[in-house]
Amino acid sequence: MKRYYLYVIELDSEVAKFKKFKDKNPHYIEGKECLYVGQSSRKPELRFEQHKEGYKSNRYARKFGLRLRPEFYEKYNPIPTRNDAEEIEKMVGEQLRNQGMGVWFN
Repeated sequence: MKRYYLYVIELDSEVAKFKKFKDKNPHYIEGKECLYVGQSSRKPELRFEQHKEGYKSNRYARKFGLRLRPEFYEKYNPIPTRNDAEEIEKMVGEQLRNQGMGVWFN
């Protein structure tokens, strides 16, 4: 049975200087974390490597990705369906953004 995984990648704070990132995070508090939230059928460690290698990667995760932040996602994994994973990705992304963090998610 296919399973899905939520993952959160810490991004270098330099990403907050990009207009598109800034526009998505109007309430970002300078000095707080910048994060990429994603979901995949691949385990978080493999998906992080894929982003860094450029395979189906988000440009922010590829260029600015520093490390996984399991404290933000472990409790949700594994997730039974893609639909659930997409909903949880959005929910977690919005929760982190509401805490003043800079967050990118699809």
